[in-house]
Amino acid sequence: MTDPARPRAHAFRLNGVDALADAAGVLILPASETLIVSDLHFEKGSAYAARGQLIPPYDTRSTLRRLAERIADHRPQRVIALGDSFHDLGADGRMDDADAGALQALVASVADWVWIEGNHDPAPPPRFGGTIMHELNIDALTLRHVPAESAAPGEIAGHLHPCAKVRGKGRAVRARCFATNGTRLVMPAFGAFTGGLNVCDAAYDRCFGATPDALIMGADTVYPVAAAKLIPDRAQSRPKITAAR
Repeated sequence: MTDPARPRAHAFRLNGVDALADAAGVLILPASETLIVSDLHFEKGSAYAARGQLIPPYDTRSTLRRLAERIADHRPQRVIALGDSFHDLGADGRMDDADAGALQALVASVADWVWIEGNHDPAPPPRFGGTIMHELNIDALTLRHVPAESAAPGEIAGHLHPCAKVRGKGRAVRARCFATNGTRLVMPAFGAFTGGLNVCDAAYDRCFGATPDALIMGADTVYPVAAAKLIPDRAQSRPKITAAR
């Protein structure tokens, strides 16, 4: 596994468990030699193309290449894909043969590969190998796709595609991030064509009880930013007060 001192990975404790947030958007649990990745959304590009939105059809290939790089670097014994790995139930049939072969080889390259069921892929295609589960417990952590809208210490989830926005040096910067309060975490989306929801959105309040801190992904490092320094995508206007009638 990767040395925690590497600058591209931020070491922290999650519900008492040692973890590393990698700048590429994967989470490492060193003690169990586990790599976690979320929201790969394979074949999102072809799904959009089928609806007339002609975008480059290489998102699956790009996502696979980046994931293979992180697996080669960290050398985990187990990989957990935390749901919405496939954009829809037809993604398997649209995947290029070369990409399908690359995915099969990647799954076979690790000792244990787990597909967590997502809302986009409640039945991940079995031909790529690996084990399909609804959720999984590792030490003091529980891994599932959709985060609970209540207290859930130890939960690692995906689904919300967190992004964070900060202001500095006269301009605002918005990037994908890990959202966490130290006891639970929402993973960034890894897929090439996935968007993101600002952690200042009310959806995160329902999970964390407040805006979480952000581990913001830079080009080659991770920047921890406290919730108080994060800003929403749009300035929230105050409600107008009108006279009673």
